[in-house]
Amino acid sequence: MRVGVITISDRGYRGEREDTSGEVIQQMVQGLDAEVAFSTVIPDEKDEIKKVLLHGVDELELDLILTTGGTGVSPRDVTPDATLEVIEKEILGFSEAMRMEGLKKTPHAIISRAVCGVRGRTLIINLPGSPKGVREGLEVILPALPHAVAKIQGDPSECGR
Repeated sequence: MRVGVITISDRGYRGEREDTSGEVIQQMVQGLDAEVAFSTVIPDEKDEIKKVLLHGVDELELDLILTTGGTGVSPRDVTPDATLEVIEKEILGFSEAMRMEGLKKTPHAIISRAVCGVRGRTLIINLPGSPKGVREGLEVILPALPHAVAKIQGDPSECGR
């Protein structure tokens, strides 16, 4: 599986903060027999987010794109908005599962606007911006990612096996 990691952070983009959330993603996907084929840090700018998502899907033909950052309710948090403009199908189960599990740990999880969905043959998942949030969110959905990607790409086998 070819994976892209996109960190969305104004401070990270300006070099004022280390991209530890992106590093957590890269470490965790290693257990999926996955190759991180693309990784970048970009600012919280809707058009830039859309451009990089489209590059990953349409040009790099990634199987999975994991974003970190910009999923809250601050004025600069526009990752879900950009993602909704790029995806063709929303997959509510991933974002609902992450919020439900996060809510067990903090009441702030309920304000996450993370979006998950499909464009073409690529699964796109929005994760929180903190390393802890990334870890906790990915732990919930990681086991389902290979099956989801296989189905998105046309795997005809039965889901109940």
